[in-house]
Amino acid sequence: MNHAMPFHDTLGLRLVASCFLFALAMPHPVSPAQIVNGVPSAIGGPPPLPPGATLVPPRQSSPGAISGQSSYGAAPDITSQRLIPPGSINQNAFVEESASDAFDSRSGGTFIEAPTELRRLISDGGVPTSLDQLRSLQRQQQNVAKAAEACTVSVQIGPAQGCGVIITPSGYVLTAAHVAMRPGKSAMLTLNDGRTVSAKTLGMNRGVDAGLMKIDPGQNARDSAGREIGWPHASLGTSENLKSGMWCIATGHPGGYEAERGMVTRVGRILAVYPDRIVTDCALIGGDSGGPLFDLSGKLIAVHSRIGNDVADNLHVPIDHYNEHWDRMQSGSAWGYLPGFRPVLGVRGNSEGGIANVVRVGPGSPADQGGIRAGDQVITFGEVDITDFESLKAAVSDTMPGERVKIWLRRDGQPVKVIVEIGRGD
Repeated sequence: MNHAMPFHDTLGLRLVASCFLFALAMPHPVSPAQIVNGVPSAIGGPPPLPPGATLVPPRQSSPGAISGQSSYGAAPDITSQRLIPPGSINQNAFVEESASDAFDSRSGGTFIEAPTELRRLISDGGVPTSLDQLRSLQRQQQNVAKAAEACTVSVQIGPAQGCGVIITPSGYVLTAAHVAMRPGKSAMLTLNDGRTVSAKTLGMNRGVDAGLMKIDPGQNARDSAGREIGWPHASLGTSENLKSGMWCIATGHPGGYEAERGMVTRVGRILAVYPDRIVTDCALIGGDSGGPLFDLSGKLIAVHSRIGNDVADNLHVPIDHYNEHWDRMQSGSAWGYLPGFRPVLGVRGNSEGGIANVVRVGPGSPADQGGIRAGDQVITFGEVDITDFESLKAAVSDTMPGERVKIWLRRDGQPVKVIVEIGRGD
């Protein structure tokens, strides 16, 4: 015989359920910390709600909905649920090429069909209303996390480290712009099984911190027909209908790949949705930037970017930005910068004589602290040959705040090398 639970017991179960589910997703304790890779974490106070932002309170279930028994089914079989039913995933333009016959695409995706009892909870948010629903939610989270392991990669570019997520069998990888740094950089990706592969950075929209890479061809196994076996990849969702209170899963390799630890999974909920960012309570730490954010059906909805002033404010790039600017990013274009993150060197000059002349160095500027002086002539900036002052300005704009750049100067007819850490301005 079933008896309704008192309201105070119901509320207590909800709180325990929420905390319990979060704990289950943290097999390896990590402490929230600021994102690295050259981008300062503080981005100012909470922004005002811009036009088009979504701030919908999560739907709360009735306290009387809890009963002592349930007929909820068993967890879905991950091996049978990896195939994507037609039309169930948003078919964004940037994955059309993945259907090419040049690849054996048996690697599948990350979509996991949600049990019926979870679908409303997943789409609307809220908390489990029974222990059986909590257990079902736990199993769904574990299955999605398992499916996400193979396509979540660690990214190393020089001394900088971040994450990425493979989205096509041919090896396109989404990441954060500040992880990719600039087009044409060589990157080393480490997969969850410890394999390392090389990749190249493509384009990036720095205005929202979206970056793109591509795994170099010829690095995967081939089938009996000689076709390269496709890379494991995420199933793509959309950020169009997201709202606060919805559950989400963040994966990554914070601090770099560690074989004994493996991929780190964090489960949480969406706090706010803006046109240019998603805010969640999934704790990001140093090295998580560029990793994937999934909904609880295993669809990719965003990419990790950075944290705000509060470690509870974890910011992610909405997946639809990659779709909207796919052609431009695929072609290797880079543009924009985050508000308050404009790269700054701190010099003024001219191009008299067909060279980049430094006329003034701002006191206390990055150039001043790095040793550049008025009267110097800039020869190279990082890997870029400088021909005039305009080319120097273009080279600076192609960097990220916090990046350390080697600069060769000509001073009194002699070559001089300095290292400058790029600053940031409004």
